[in-house]
Amino acid sequence: MNQNIQNKIKSLIQENDVVLFMKGTPEMAMCGFSAAVVNILNILKVKFVGVNILEDEELRQGIKEYSDWPTIPQLYVNQEFIGGCDIVQEMYKSGELQELFSSK
Repeated sequence: MNQNIQNKIKSLIQENDVVLFMKGTPEMAMCGFSAAVVNILNILKVKFVGVNILEDEELRQGIKEYSDWPTIPQLYVNQEFIGGCDIVQEMYKSGELQELFSSK
């Protein structure tokens, strides 16, 4: 496990309230799952930082090791790993995600 990448990931998560590790950018997602999470965050008018893991292979591997979660996208809120696309969609449908952001 590359310590520099782990530190970079940790810094991104600590310095930003909402971070989405994704394929592509918020303006141009490169996969449907990343696009779906961006869409939900935009609907909820949540400010977030999108981190394009396609630009950096070490980061792509590093985030999977950091979270111990095998897939991208990965959403972090207030330094806590929330989950990937399926979990974010479920939380949105149940209203749990809205509660999470309104409690900030």
